Amino acid sequence: MTAPTRLARRLGLGDAVVLGLGSMIGAGIFAALAPAARAAGTGLLIGLAVAGVVAYCNASSSARLASLYPESGGTYVYGTRRLGAFWGYLAGWSFVAGKLASCTAMALTFGSYVAPSLARPLGVAAVAALTGVNLLGVRKTAGVTRAIVAVVLAALALFVACALGLDTVSRDNLAGAGSAGFLDVLQSAGILFFAFAGYARIATLGEEVREPERTIPRAIGIALAITLVVYAVVAVTALAAGGAALLASSNAPLRAVVGGAWAEPVVAVGAAVASAGVLLSLLVGVSRTVFAMAADGHLPHALAAVHERTRVPHHAEAAVGVVVVAVVLAADIRGAIGFSSFCVLLYYAVANASAFTLGTRRFVPVVGLAGCLLLAVTLPFASVLSGAAVVAAGVVAYAIGASRR
Repeated sequence: MTAPTRLARRLGLGDAVVLGLGSMIGAGIFAALAPAARAAGTGLLIGLAVAGVVAYCNASSSARLASLYPESGGTYVYGTRRLGAFWGYLAGWSFVAGKLASCTAMALTFGSYVAPSLARPLGVAAVAALTGVNLLGVRKTAGVTRAIVAVVLAALALFVACALGLDTVSRDNLAGAGSAGFLDVLQSAGILFFAFAGYARIATLGEEVREPERTIPRAIGIALAITLVVYAVVAVTALAAGGAALLASSNAPLRAVVGGAWAEPVVAVGAAVASAGVLLSLLVGVSRTVFAMAADGHLPHALAAVHERTRVPHHAEAAVGVVVVAVVLAADIRGAIGFSSFCVLLYYAVANASAFTLGTRRFVPVVGLAGCLLLAVTLPFASVLSGAAVVAAGVVAYAIGASRR
């Protein structure tokens, strides 16, 4: 029997896959590819493979846990059930903090591609508009995301077609991947992992998916496989046509590769739409984790309210939108990506540790746990320092709350 739910189960397999694709496809290509190239040059291709392996382990662990605990909150719920209240709280805190930074990065990416001089106000406008879409109900979110994913895939296909026809395409641009330093490759993998974390959005919607025990694992696997293929094709094409130096020098790497060619405006539009799509799904996922933590008393109880008609956690949705707007006005893209990767890797470390307690197929969660911790500590020092400080603040808040309770 399907587990009881506080929300409405309105999403099928196709909706769940689309929401996962909307969360992943776009972020790595339009935001994380440039800093990954700065870290490892053509070695980012190895970093992409490493990030994909860690993502696969995390996806497998998340899918197994989601089938057992089809509730809103994702690893916050799994950690609480399998490891104890503190570990669930730590996962939830890390997820909310990291994904608020991801929302910021996507809002600023949207603004930068549309009009760089107006990046912040355009980012704020995007957050406000998409929060409004989410407040209309989760089926509206899935419908909008489906259209966005179609536009982004079309734009990336046109980018590949245009880039491969350029005179600059050369095998020499792909040489030297194996000469990148070990730590440089790991750092690029940690940065690129930012792009693969979208499958968590499927798990955090556990109370809104029909037949969650069957749908969630399938949706996670399908969305991740499609994303891996798309990322590999686009990354190889971008390096072959532009080279690592060009990618590393631009905040809009794909646009730089086809600069002046017929596909440049298409890539710009695709980047803006992709960023909006990722932002839309991120806002959904963060609000559901906030909703779950509020329902358990770790955040203000008012955030656990559910709208009578739309059946969405409207207070949590609105609160997340307000916080993201404030951060967009103060943060920058590069810092937001590194900080987000650190926090989200800790979140998945808890997921893998939770899956390990299930007692079977332990190899995958062991590899996932080790990979998450390794990538987290090899990120840029500023990202590790800021992330650790925020996580430590969360631990202090938990201790204060526990003593009061």
